[in-house]
Parts: sequence; structure tokens; C-alpha cells
Amino acid sequence: MAGARSGAATRARIVAVANELFYADGIRATSADRVIERVGITKVTFYRHFRTKSDLVVAYLEHQAAGERAWVESVHREGDPMGSLQRLATDIGAASCSPGFRGCAFINAAAEFPDPADPVRRVVDAHRQWMLSELADIAAEAGCDDVDSAARQLMLVRDGGMVNGYLGEPAGVAASLAAAFTSIVTR
Repeated sequence: MAGARSGAATRARIVAVANELFYADGIRATSADRVIERVGITKVTFYRHFRTKSDLVVAYLEHQAAGERAWVESVHREGDPMGSLQRLATDIGAASCSPGFRGCAFINAAAEFPDPADPVRRVVDAHRQWMLSELADIAAEAGCDDVDSAARQLMLVRDGGMVNGYLGEPAGVAASLAAAFTSIVTR
């Protein structure tokens, strides 16, 4: 039993280090050897947990997806679509203007893995589809006539808000994002 806990802890450390390095420096720019060195393990230990670097990238994105799902679920309150959108806008504004922010991990990964059949892209696409579904739920709660169109517009504005964070300050990004969200769901 102790070995299983130790193995799980080692795997979690590998994913944590990959999360930091992949996000900060890029996935392709970060070698498996660099992750191995930073974690302080042997190649044998690394490959016991991840057969390939691609497997690690998938685990990294799944970790990112779990974090984003937990965040969205924490700010989305059923029956309060406008409040949910305001909380999303505020949090996106704060995150996208914070030091070290390099954009959406999923958009970044998609840029590095353009092949839609790649396992990395499948994780990206599945997560973005989940996010689109969450935004559709909010649009439906707001009474939008065309929920699918509203959800796609909300996603587009969300993506743009994250990029704009490089150029703005949190309150300005949050306010502009909230206004755009409101405009989409109230017309």
C-alpha cells in the first residue's frame, strides 16, 4: 500500500512540475529530460508513470481541465446567469492580468498540436466542448433564444478577454468582459 501511495505522489509531482514548465515555457520547448531533472527522478521512474511525453501532456491538460471545471462550477450558480457571468468575468480579468499569465493552456496546446487526431488535441477539444456546454447552460438560464449561438459568442469573448489581459489591468478587462457577456445574453 505504501508503494502505491508513493507512486501516486511521484506521479502527482511529475504532473505538477510539467504543469509549471509546460505553461511557462511551452510544451514542445520543455523536454521530458527537463521534467525528470526538475522532479529529481530517474528516467525509469518517469517512464513507469508516463510511457511517452505525449502521455504526460495529456495528463497535464487533464489536470488543467479538472481545475478549470472546479472553478467554473464554483462560480456558476444555477438561477443566477448574470451573476455567474459577472463572476466569470471578474475571475478571468484577475487571472489574465496576473504575473506569469500566458493565456489559456488549451489554446496554447492547440497551437502546438494542430493535428485534430492527436491525443493532445482530443483533450483540448473535449475540454473546450465542455466549456461551451457550460456557457450554453448559462445562456439558456438567461433566456437566450439561440442558446448555441450565444454560447459560441460567449466562448469567443472569453477567449478574447484572456488574450486582452496581457494588455490591460484586471478591473478594466473584467468590466469589458462582463459588459460583452451581458450584451450577448440580453439582446
